[in-house]
Amino acid sequence: MNWSEDLDAEDREHQALRLGEAASAAGKPLFLGDTGTLPFAARRALCQLLAGPSVDAQRHGALWPALLRHEEDIRRVLCELFLELVLDREGGVAFTRQADTAELESPTLLRAAPLTFIESALLLHLRQRLAEADTRGERAVVEEAQLVEAMSVYERHVSTDRAGYARRVLTAIAKMRDNQLLARLRGSEDRYEVSPVLKLLFSAEEVQALSQAYRELREGHAGLSIVAADEE
Repeated sequence: MNWSEDLDAEDREHQALRLGEAASAAGKPLFLGDTGTLPFAARRALCQLLAGPSVDAQRHGALWPALLRHEEDIRRVLCELFLELVLDREGGVAFTRQADTAELESPTLLRAAPLTFIESALLLHLRQRLAEADTRGERAVVEEAQLVEAMSVYERHVSTDRAGYARRVLTAIAKMRDNQLLARLRGSEDRYEVSPVLKLLFSAEEVQALSQAYRELREGHAGLSIVAADEE
């Protein structure tokens, strides 16, 4: 399975890269007042990293080779912004995160958005599905109805309104889709592929710890605080 893509858009992307690379190879500035040193393809890959949430070899077939080819130069530019590049060649995914500057006071360019309880539980479930698919050497594919069913085990901890809870789960799924952690498969309205970037966001140790906490919650042995956003 592959990420759903607009083939015409991909063709235009390749064409734009060819034109830009031709200008870079000729040593010409790419625009009036251009003093940059990175070639066109590297700049496009850098822009995608900064726009976020990731560069994926499946969805960004034209940019991924450029990212690998100019990795060191891109890392250097990101360091100027107190950012670091996280890159998984085998998984075919990369993203940026704030560099750990310790006690050095530095500006924060990447803003973290708080997650509701449902969104956190959904992310954990998607990460687990990704791990299961990895063991089979497959891409992780999920169905919307299956996700709603998987989240139903937490319903009594959040709401007694079954219809309202289902709507909040669907809203969480839409948020994952908007942030490109889920991508609708071509020709399907309710089947998605899970982004491999989740492997880099959550380590195996973190998944194990979170799984234990959520397991205790489901079994009624832990008092996990449910954020107010889930009650709205």
